[in-house]
Amino acid sequence: MLGAALIHPDQRAVIPLMPEPMVNRDGTAKNDCERHAAKRFVAKLCQDHPHLTCLVTEDSLSSNAPHIETLHAHGLHDILGGKEGDHASLFQQGQAAEHAGRGPYDERHDRAAGLVHRFRFLNDVPLNASHADVRVNVIEHWEMGHDKVQHCSWVTDSRVSKRNVYQLMRGGRARWKIENETFNTLKNQGYHCEHTDGHGEPNLSVVCATSMMLAFLVDRTQQLCCALFRAVWAKLGSKRLLWERMRALFSTYALESMHELWEALWYGYERHRPRLSTDTS
Repeated sequence: MLGAALIHPDQRAVIPLMPEPMVNRDGTAKNDCERHAAKRFVAKLCQDHPHLTCLVTEDSLSSNAPHIETLHAHGLHDILGGKEGDHASLFQQGQAAEHAGRGPYDERHDRAAGLVHRFRFLNDVPLNASHADVRVNVIEHWEMGHDKVQHCSWVTDSRVSKRNVYQLMRGGRARWKIENETFNTLKNQGYHCEHTDGHGEPNLSVVCATSMMLAFLVDRTQQLCCALFRAVWAKLGSKRLLWERMRALFSTYALESMHELWEALWYGYERHRPRLSTDTS
């Protein structure tokens, strides 16, 4: 899944944007594939924001020559996942450089977290044997803890050095932020957004998905900007419980505003016996 990320002017923060849905126009019998969706997203992004400097982060399915050429044709930078199983020749070059003593390394110690970050990187190497004209820079990262070692790797158009390798790694891992804070939230924290088939005329799942995304946008805005929302969320302990209490109040009481809803959940409210609406005529 494609995720674009804005590069903050101080070059230290990567802010993930929403991914492009693989949805054709209503009435189309079959939905699109990720590669075509990515082409539409890239073209639309550059059309809407021609002066915006962007960095695209994607998983290993996207580190192929046609997609990289599409990104570069639109002036976008990239950090794309690259697995050894998908790019055997690329990683063989890294291993050969290591055996020859030519592979640049870097190592960082994060004593607060108890982690060691080890890097190996190469610059200006062909993506694979069949696309030798597509040149990339390769980063391998080992995160070593007390009882676990995690290995990640990326290809990027940015030239890698000891000065910027840690920041590039953080940029590559920003895709996990998109996965965890967007997709996982929509699927597992009360929005019930699952993969679904059919977005054409017989099925209105696009309407449901769009409504869900709008609700998610409102909730995220309140989470960022509303101290009362954050206080209620902390009090209840989970978003799932928060949504349940919200639905209960919506179903029972005539509320005048969202602020009144948050105040009721924060301060508490009196529960009255129901007043029956009976026809006395």
